[in-house]
Amino acid sequence: QVQLVESGGGLVQDGGSLRLSCAASGRIFSINAMGWYRQAPGKQRELVAAITSGGRTNYVDSVKGRFTISRDNAKNTVYLQMNNLKPEDTSIYYCNANIRTDWPSVRVDYWGQGTQVTVSS
Repeated sequence: QVQLVESGGGLVQDGGSLRLSCAASGRIFSINAMGWYRQAPGKQRELVAAITSGGRTNYVDSVKGRFTISRDNAKNTVYLQMNNLKPEDTSIYYCNANIRTDWPSVRVDYWGQGTQVTVSS
């Protein structure tokens, strides 16, 4: 019904940059908030950054000043630009979107499949 497809993960050295993308497709009527979460082995999933449909953003303290979330509403796509990456950023990153489908008209949280980000020291 709705799919979130992520891309852009990979291996990068300490201090490097990566850009993640997540495109939503399917029976979409509207998209509310979109965000990126991450989960490292043995740890709980945490919110990294989120953006409302109007463009308001929030970030976890550990990435402020290094990561930037943005979205293209015409493409139903959310991005995460990650600069000055650190080894502690190593994790699986998941895209999340709160979407109202056209039929049935319900609002549901959808998740991407996850993309691995590895930062080597």
